[in-house]
Amino acid sequence: MTDGSINLRDYIRDVPDFPKPGILFRDITPLLKSPVAMSAVIDRLAAPFIGQQIDVVAAAEARGFIFAAPLAIRLNAAFVPIRKPGKLPFESHSLTYDLEYGSDTVQMHVDGVAPAQRVLVLDDLLATGGTVDACCQLLEKCDAEIVGCAFVINLKGLGGEQRLSKYKLHSLLTYE
Repeated sequence: MTDGSINLRDYIRDVPDFPKPGILFRDITPLLKSPVAMSAVIDRLAAPFIGQQIDVVAAAEARGFIFAAPLAIRLNAAFVPIRKPGKLPFESHSLTYDLEYGSDTVQMHVDGVAPAQRVLVLDDLLATGGTVDACCQLLEKCDAEIVGCAFVINLKGLGGEQRLSKYKLHSLLTYE
């Protein structure tokens, strides 16, 4: 376990006007450079789910993978990657979902989760919630039970909490 006094905000870099003017990007790369901060993140993501019999930690590519694999180990659970089309080598389940301008698709191997398995969905950042909502729908289509959704960062003003309101949400850092 890590020292609870670590302030994770000290490891998030604000980058103004990226990827376009008017956007304030929350950069996690300073956090990734610190083994102590990363360990604190995994401990804090795991804390509310310890003892809840999580069978699978699922995450959409790519930054969610960074946190999901060590979290799965901490929770003694499997890790299941959810990917964009054409990235998985085996037979897959797919779900296409609407974006603000167009659509996207997520896929998972057909043997990724079994019916009634308890799944924690993880991503690095909660913004509008579209990708995580699609991941949850894909998992529920396979009759998995979503135990909760966890995030390192929650961008509160973008509506993700409302979109995912039927799930237990856990975020380490919230920005207005």
